[in-house]
Amino acid sequence: MTAPTSSTASRSWFKPAAIGAVVLALAGIGYASYSSSTPAPSVTFITITGDKVSTEALRGKVVMVNFWATSCVTCVKEMPAMVDTYNKFKGQGLEFVAVAMQYDPPNYVLNFTETRKLPFKVAIDSAGDIARQFGDVTLTPTTFVIDKQGRIIKRYVGEPAFPELHALLQKELAG
Repeated sequence: MTAPTSSTASRSWFKPAAIGAVVLALAGIGYASYSSSTPAPSVTFITITGDKVSTEALRGKVVMVNFWATSCVTCVKEMPAMVDTYNKFKGQGLEFVAVAMQYDPPNYVLNFTETRKLPFKVAIDSAGDIARQFGDVTLTPTTFVIDKQGRIIKRYVGEPAFPELHALLQKELAG
């Protein structure tokens, strides 16, 4: 067996380094797209009680918008922590809208909301328009945190790290 030549050895790091650079660039673009305070879309949520709530009407408040489905195991698992988060911060002005995905049967959403006694607004995105306007949300759960100026300041895909989320909410609600 012969030892690798110096040109072979020097090139062996190139492919992993290039892949790493691409991954970092994509992560940076994703981070920048949501850390640069993207304006929240102008949408009107229709709650299961028939109320209409627009993102414009929520300006001046910190808002969480959580896209979820009753068939999503992670959504169901995280919901008690979402309820706890809302209960912890609602007195400081947090608003919360849980948006059931288009494919979620309305009777399942109503049953889930009633049996779990969800304390926040629950809307059904019956045509999928709200998910599209929030960047074509397809993965659940996806949660957005919107600041008082109506800008998306954080997007969580999957269950959030709740201590981090609580620290972010504390900071935004105090400001």
